[in-house]
Amino acid sequence: MTGYPPEGESQPPAADQGQFPPQGQFPPQGQYPPQGQYPPPPQGQFPPQGQYPPQKVRPGRVWYLLPLAVFVAGLVWLIVGITSLASTVDGLQRVPLPAGGTVNLSHSGGYTIYYEGQGAQSGNIPAFHINVTPASPGAAVSSLTRYGSTVTYNIGSHHGRAVLTLQVAKPGTFAVRPAGAPSGADLAFGGSIASGIVGIVLPSVPLIILGILGAVVLLIIRIVRKRSSRPRYA
Repeated sequence: MTGYPPEGESQPPAADQGQFPPQGQFPPQGQYPPQGQYPPPPQGQFPPQGQYPPQKVRPGRVWYLLPLAVFVAGLVWLIVGITSLASTVDGLQRVPLPAGGTVNLSHSGGYTIYYEGQGAQSGNIPAFHINVTPASPGAAVSSLTRYGSTVTYNIGSHHGRAVLTLQVAKPGTFAVRPAGAPSGADLAFGGSIASGIVGIVLPSVPLIILGILGAVVLLIIRIVRKRSSRPRYA
């Protein structure tokens, strides 16, 4: 009868066989796994404990181009309008006071007469009278009345105030004869600059304000979202 292992031949197992871990290779007490044997996680793949990676803040900075474009459009409109208004004021036909003179009014309809002289900005204009009469065949005047609102301008060397409204029935040349007018002043004839001022201010100012407000709103949104997306720690 055969046994395994043969009777009387039992031997201790070879070293490191059947033992885990091998005898004498246990780590020091309280250290498992042995200190320094596990490599650190690859850098950039795991965030620090309790920390979330930062998120991209929306809306992006490119959105600032929209309010900037609106602001620039309003500013350009304002500059172009002021330049056009200055050209209109420079192009008014002027008659010196108290000498008077003639003006050529090329179309029928309403004209505004501006006083340019001392007191124009404050409204302290000396009292005087003028007569506007046709000086060419076919010319005709419908009426001459006081201007109904306050319109002033201060552009370059011209400082004026609207004082009279002239209605021309038929265009032509007209003689302007002042009476009791102060010296050193002018009367300027032309279209109403009030509509030009409204045409400048009405589009440009809202566009400029809208552009500024749009940029401020975007900035506030970005600040709030940036704060809410800051890394949080457990």
